[in-house]
Formats: sequence, structure tokens, C-alpha cells
Amino acid sequence: MGQPANKTAVEQGSTNGFRKFGMKDKLGYMFGDWGNDFFFILVAAFLMVFYTDIYHLNPAVVGGLFFSARLWDAVADVSWGRFIDTRKAGKNGKFRPWIFRMSFPLVIVGVLMFVHIPGMSNGFYLAYAYVTYILWGTLYSTVNIPYGSMASVITGDAVERTTLSSWRTLGANLAGLIINVVGPMILFVNNRPDANRFLLAAIIFGVLALACYMACYKLSVERIKMDETTKPKMNLGHTMKGLVKNKPLIWFLIASLLFLVVFMLIGAVNVYLFKDYFGNAKALSMVGLFQSIAVFVAMPFIKPLVGKFGKKEVASGGLLLATVVYGVLYFLPNLTATQFIGVLTVGMLGYGIFNLVIWAFVTDVIDYHEYLTGLREDGTVYSIYSMARKIGQAVAGGVGGAAIAAVGYNSSAKAQSAETLQGIHTLGTLVPAIALGVVFLIIVFLYPLNKKRTLQLTIDLAEKRKGNN
Repeated sequence: MGQPANKTAVEQGSTNGFRKFGMKDKLGYMFGDWGNDFFFILVAAFLMVFYTDIYHLNPAVVGGLFFSARLWDAVADVSWGRFIDTRKAGKNGKFRPWIFRMSFPLVIVGVLMFVHIPGMSNGFYLAYAYVTYILWGTLYSTVNIPYGSMASVITGDAVERTTLSSWRTLGANLAGLIINVVGPMILFVNNRPDANRFLLAAIIFGVLALACYMACYKLSVERIKMDETTKPKMNLGHTMKGLVKNKPLIWFLIASLLFLVVFMLIGAVNVYLFKDYFGNAKALSMVGLFQSIAVFVAMPFIKPLVGKFGKKEVASGGLLLATVVYGVLYFLPNLTATQFIGVLTVGMLGYGIFNLVIWAFVTDVIDYHEYLTGLREDGTVYSIYSMARKIGQAVAGGVGGAAIAAVGYNSSAKAQSAETLQGIHTLGTLVPAIALGVVFLIIVFLYPLNKKRTLQLTIDLAEKRKGNN
């Protein structure tokens, strides 16, 4: 059955041949980020130590690679998002087919990133790292942009979108559970990273990632469809004006960028913190386990909490908790690894709550863009958000590598100096406390879409769509 010709957008239901939104969609969306994060988390947590301790590249040089690659990815994100928005939806939707098409080359290049050819020069290793890492990041955009954009067309219900955000975060944490718990057991031999083990892990995680992408493709349904006969023509100038006026988007981008910087910095520094400061790299498995447990514990409470208090309110509470915990850890430098992990788990619960809600913010700012401009540009708006994340990754990569180098880390040394160890501890505690505190202040005082305004936005947008009849 066709769509009504006089509506800009319509949510397809069972009468149109689509099943009702339900558990299959939640599982499908979960599998998408599960597939994404098999490599994203592996790269975020362990690629720097692979480059510094196996390729023997200078940490500052690795930081330069991460910075430049992520800046390129930011451009690729926006370009791909704009491209997606110019495509018409087919029988399988607008976004799902791209997940199917591009996941295969993405995984292949992901495995190639972790190939080590013994006896080559530093110049060769650096060139190989640049080519494979930048190509992987570009291909990641071709899968992640349609995947992230898809949430806003799976359902139009604001609370159900929060459940999609939570299930997406669950997928990421399931990947994190496997990589952060099993990864150190595979990757390190006698507290040192092993090249053959890294390649084996990449192959295993690559196969699992492909399986997850196929599950996402099969289980998800795009219900909200644009009527192409009445859809306004895309105008870059009109779009840019809408983006500039979209204050929720702007402040959310700033907060997300800073959060991702600190989140990735924590992941990168934790490897050195436990490997060198605590002398126990395999304790990272416990960090990964408790990080996932914290999210699993929080997840059932997110939907009722958001329903009662709102996304902004719940997210800011989690950020405040994480800020306090990292501040406390800085002032307790003599904890054992076990004690440190015990306290850290409370902090991971805090930023885990923020992560469980964050993707629902994206659908709200997409709706706000449509309210301002009359244009439904899911791919473009999501790609702007993804661009901010890539810039955050660029900054985190650059800052992380430079910071590790600045505190005097020497990959050839059997043990690091006391000053270097203290610097690593500061990077892993005080820096996250300050950055997370700033994100908390931005969300509380500058991001405008509280519960009341979000509910009103849903009503106003529905009225505006009816006005196009």
C-alpha cells in the first residue's frame, strides 16, 4: 500500500506490511553497535600499544597519526551522510542496505591493520599504519553513518528511541565485555603485547563483527519513510542555516566531543596504567568485566528513569557521579590494582548511564532540525554528530599519544621511572575528573532540551507535519 501523497513523513505500520516495533528491532539495533565495537573498542584500547610496543613507533608520532586520520574521517562522515540523504529508499529502506554492502570491506581492512611483517623499517611500519588505519576509518564511516541514522526511522516514539539507545549501548558493552575481558588474555604474553596474538584476535573479532552486521540487517525495519513526491529539495544553504540555529545540536556536539576525548583517553591510558603503574596488564580484564557489569545493572532502570525525569536529567546525574569518583581516585595514589578497580567501577557506572542515553539525544536533535527547517535529513544531522565524535577521537589520539610521550614513557625500558608512573596515574584519574566535570556543566546549564521541552517538541513536530497536508 502506498504512502499518502500529502504527508512529508509517515510511520509505516502493520497495515502497510511492516510489523509493529518490538524486540526484533531492539535486538537488531543492538547487533549493529556490537559489530561496530568489536573493532572500534579493540582499536581504541589496544592499537596504540600495538604501534608503540610492536611497531616501535614513537607515541607522539602515533598520536599524530590518530589526529590526522580522525580529522579526515570527520570530512568523510559529513560527505557520506550527505550522500546517503540524496539516495531514495529502496524496498529494504535507505540505510540498512549500506550496512550489508560495506561491512565486508570494513572488516577485511580492520584485520589488515594488525598485520606485523617482521624486520621492516620504522618508515615502512609508519606508512603501513597510515594507509590501513585511514582506510579503515573511512570504511567505518560508510557503515556507521547509515547505522546511526537508522534509529530515527525505526520508530517515531521518543521513549522507544531511548530504548534503542540503551540497546545500542548494550551492544557496545557486549563487544567491550569480550574485548576488554578476553582481549588482554589473548594479546599479552608475560605482560608484553604479542604480534601473532593481535592478528589472531583481529581475525576472531572480525568474523564476529560480520555476524553481528548481518543480524542487524535482518532484524531491523525502517518504518518512517519520506514521501518522495512531496519531499522538499535538499538545499545546502537551508540545511546549514538550520544547523547553526539548532542550539540543542550545537551544545550536544560540544559535550559529546569532550566526552569522547576523555572516554578514549581513559581507554588508551588504562593500558599503560595497569601494565606499568600496577604491573598487571591482565587486570585490564577485570576493568572490562566490571565496566560491562555496571552497564548491565543500569540498563533496566534507564527507560523508567528517563520516563520520569528525562534524558538530560538522567545523563547529567551519571556524569556527576563519574566526575566525583575520578577525583577521589586521584587523591588515592597508593591503592592496589584491585582496590582501584573497585572504586573505578562506581565511576564506570556513572559514565555508563550517560552512554546508555546519549544516542537518544541524537534522535531529538534530528527532530529539532526537522522542526526548524521542515527537512528530514537524518543522515546529514547524524553525520554532523559523527563528525564531532571523529574530531573528539582525533583530539584524544593526538593528546593521548603526546601525553604518554610527555610523561616520559619508553617502550624499550624494562620499567618506567617514578615520574613517568606518577604522570600515567594523573592522566588516568585527574584529567578524566576535570573533563567529565565540564561535560556535566554543559549538559546541565547549556543543553536546552529537558524533559518538558522534549515532550513539547514531539507534539509541535506532529502538528507541523499535519500542517503539510
